Amino acid sequence: MTHGDVSRRLIRSLADSYGVATDFWDFDGNYREIPVATLIAVLKAMGVDASTNQSIKHELKIHTERIWRRILPSCTVARNDRETVFQVHIPHGARVLVDAVTDDGATFGVRQIEDFTEPRYIDGNLLGQASFAVPEGMPLGYHKLKARVEHNGKVAQAQATLIVTPTRLNVSDKLAGRAWGMMAQLYSTRSRESWGIGDTADLAEMGSLFGDLGADFLLVNPLHAAEPVEPMTPSPYLPVTRRFFNPIYIRPEDIREVAYMSGPQRSLVTWAAENVKKMSLENHIIDRDSAWKAKREALEVIFAAGRSHMRQRDFERFREMEGEGLEDFALWCALVEKYGNNLPQHLQNVDSPYVARERRALQERIDFWAWLQWVMDEQLKRAQEEARMAGMRIGISHDLAVGVHPCGADVWMLPDAFAQGIGVGAPPDMYNQQGQNWSQPPWRPDTLEEMDYAPLRDMARTVMRHAGLLRVDHIMGLFRLWWIPDGMSPVEGTYVRYNHEAMVGVLLLEAHMAGVVVVGEDLGTVEPWVREYLSERGIFGTSVFWFEKDHAGWPKQPDDYRTDVLVSVDTHDLPPAAGYIAGEHVDLRESLGLLVQPVEQMREEANEERRRVEYRLREHSLIEKDASEREIVEALHRYVVRTRSPMIQVSLVNAVGERRAQNQPGTDQEYPNWRIPLADGTEQVVLVEDLADNPRLVSLVNALNDEIGSAQG
Repeated sequence: MTHGDVSRRLIRSLADSYGVATDFWDFDGNYREIPVATLIAVLKAMGVDASTNQSIKHELKIHTERIWRRILPSCTVARNDRETVFQVHIPHGARVLVDAVTDDGATFGVRQIEDFTEPRYIDGNLLGQASFAVPEGMPLGYHKLKARVEHNGKVAQAQATLIVTPTRLNVSDKLAGRAWGMMAQLYSTRSRESWGIGDTADLAEMGSLFGDLGADFLLVNPLHAAEPVEPMTPSPYLPVTRRFFNPIYIRPEDIREVAYMSGPQRSLVTWAAENVKKMSLENHIIDRDSAWKAKREALEVIFAAGRSHMRQRDFERFREMEGEGLEDFALWCALVEKYGNNLPQHLQNVDSPYVARERRALQERIDFWAWLQWVMDEQLKRAQEEARMAGMRIGISHDLAVGVHPCGADVWMLPDAFAQGIGVGAPPDMYNQQGQNWSQPPWRPDTLEEMDYAPLRDMARTVMRHAGLLRVDHIMGLFRLWWIPDGMSPVEGTYVRYNHEAMVGVLLLEAHMAGVVVVGEDLGTVEPWVREYLSERGIFGTSVFWFEKDHAGWPKQPDDYRTDVLVSVDTHDLPPAAGYIAGEHVDLRESLGLLVQPVEQMREEANEERRRVEYRLREHSLIEKDASEREIVEALHRYVVRTRSPMIQVSLVNAVGERRAQNQPGTDQEYPNWRIPLADGTEQVVLVEDLADNPRLVSLVNALNDEIGSAQG
């Protein structure tokens, strides 16, 4: 049977039951039907056989009966301000009682409500359905539902996870009045003591400085872990795990044990740093591999020097807190260190006896890789403390990438959580007419529920532990993702829906417990209701000046911006403001062969965009006719302050006059993405300790604070 023989009506029913879209409206407003071959491949990635009409009917039966085979649903996610209904399946005529038991042992009765669902036979047994409601006002947290079933003199018991989440994240204490913050690519912001790449000491220094200058937060790129040995993927948005951090950001000299090392031991640390520290003073492409190789050698020496009993106990408590996840990640690092980035086939299964044998043999290396995470945790804690002591209401803010490397630690540790043979991307739009494939395996919505959303909550908890704000890249991924089967183009993908009520709820619960503000990057193609839903849940959206235009293509007036967003002039995927207003984004894309329209046309469009922007700025009396580049950049930031957004973000590259983009979408090796060091408009490197006296930065910050003061006055 060929794909053409598969009934579209049948496969549509099966796809719908698994949240797989069978059609969609594209960016241009055209209705598109998803090819049957795509639906078959996507369902296969979920372990569902849709290759024939007979198999589809069988899978539909299995899916329908699955919930009836359980007494309780595998995981129930409720809001704390309303009743949440769930179903229980028991022998027809049986008596059932259900309680909600909190994590501290308190018991809440769960009332039964009317349910007229007809009983049905499953495997020859007549089963009935009863409905219950989790009561309003349950305490927030991770709890249990417990059921007691009595039937024909026998008693059966079952329990399942109950997650009670806040309906809305309340962050009014952090956002009383306006808040502004700086955004920096941490790897690019180096000091004279940096090892060729920005680190946690530079992060703490910037948090202290910008706090003194009036900022309330400092947002940095994702600090997720990359490969443990060279070569290291430059993109912070393609990590091997999103739960743990990249130890390349450690400042070795700030580890407490260094102060107690012998002279010869400290000399080894000093020697390891000599060559790479010189790189921090040069405006050359950042060399992560050299920096990490030198830093790893020094960290080996520090680790081998040992710790006091107190410090060792602190380390052991950290390992106990992080649990199996940290131990498995450290084991993966040790295996990659030993065998390389492509592990042998017999080590691909975390639960295999071969892996168990390696776990015993590599225990010392596992200790080392776990220790690095403890050190990172300590240094990130210190950076957040410095930022808050400097007056920041929010402090250090972290960025959560949308996915992970297909051959990384997360996929190895939690294979059941990911769809195999699938890449995540985006359908064609005005910026990418062929669509995009980011080569990241997606979470499976069905197994996430079976796992009680542990991958999401564990990741969120770790990332937010020492943060004041979390930016969620491509937050639409909590609602739906564009799945692309291996061997197919992005055009041939389809959307797969997630249980957004559960996903957003778990994220909000972790943010509530951590006291963190959540911002969702909701740019691009977004279903209209999604932004409203996020706003209702207390999650801020994202607005970028260059993308905010009215129906005629003119910059929107400040009052026309959304009021529940983090607003900025630009993003890391565009040249900084100085480069953008000079049209350098057109020149760059032409040199890389990325233009799909004549370069003359694109330059004219860029010139027209600048003319309209300058007209709008003059309209608001923010610049004179012959304004300089610096004046225009400052005016752009004054303009976004005039919106009603509660949060304003300033890119550090704009503050120092940098012109080069950190990332050029659509390229891999053609452009040095994520490797551009911080420099000014004359391409002179800008160091962290010199920021306080940087005249352009001081001028922009003064303009920003003046505009905020005027708006509040």
